[in-house]
Amino acid sequence: MRSFGMLADGRGVEAIALGEPDGLQIEVLTYGAILRRLTYPVNGVRRDLILFFDDLDSYVRDRAYVGSLVGRFGNRIADSRFTLDGRTHTVSANEGANHLHGGHLGFGKRLWRVLSPIEHGSRIVLGLTSPDGEEGYPGEVEATAELDVRPDRVAITLTARTTAPTPVNLTYHPYFNLAGAQVPAANQNLRIPASHYLPVKPGLIPTGKAAAVSGTTFDFRRARRLDPPAIESDAQLALAGGYDHCWVLDDDADCACELSCRDLVLTMRGSGPGLQFYNGQFLSKTHPSLGSGVILEPQGLPNAPNEPDFPTSILRPGETWRATIEYELRAPQR
Repeated sequence: MRSFGMLADGRGVEAIALGEPDGLQIEVLTYGAILRRLTYPVNGVRRDLILFFDDLDSYVRDRAYVGSLVGRFGNRIADSRFTLDGRTHTVSANEGANHLHGGHLGFGKRLWRVLSPIEHGSRIVLGLTSPDGEEGYPGEVEATAELDVRPDRVAITLTARTTAPTPVNLTYHPYFNLAGAQVPAANQNLRIPASHYLPVKPGLIPTGKAAAVSGTTFDFRRARRLDPPAIESDAQLALAGGYDHCWVLDDDADCACELSCRDLVLTMRGSGPGLQFYNGQFLSKTHPSLGSGVILEPQGLPNAPNEPDFPTSILRPGETWRATIEYELRAPQR
């Protein structure tokens, strides 16, 4: 554990490194529970697999959620409102009229507590208390993030408990580039075991109906280069400026997705029914020197509080919300 700087109010931020010298290593910040570094030895050279900033101020000013743990509700809520048990709640609108990734600050810009000792340099548990009414959400929520690192994988467990019914959809938001930040992320290959995805309407809010990927540019059931065709060729791509959609994983899916480059394969697993894939098309506008990366987020379905046919996102008192994410690395088969 080392100091990573100080916030404007005088609170210190720590950077916690986990992992063995000859295997996968991560660094996580107590600010935002940010996954700052994910590195792995490839052909004897340690390589950064996600994009990162060098200093705390860059994370404080960042609005692209680089490495953040997003919540209380990751992804979008239409018109920044939802009705729960007969009462309409208005949450903060931070993407036009809509609510994105928990609001103006969300969980990714809060200072988390270290709840456990670092066990053999491989495991840490962070905690956050989100007060009733924060960003407009009902109920006080106690959230935890556990990160457990092994030589070729990191397992993440996210939990939440609440004092009043509230939507919860936590996930991590790192930008992946397995070949290195300065190599175009579009050079990677992607497989998503999903027969359906969620088309969106303006504002990138799902229409509420799943569509088959067969015969479309949204079919990643076999690994292929992940860059989209010309956005003018597809109305859905035109709405999002590229890919920024949620895939609905098949019941028999063997993983959430598989991302690969010439000499490395990342298999991602998650407990959520959805996988959000964003090909990072607007990152260069906000962070032109950061490099190129893509977002792959196992999660619940976007706008679920307003879609009765989607799996519920509502957490109630006495329940524990739990989600798991796993990143596993290996060399490709030849």
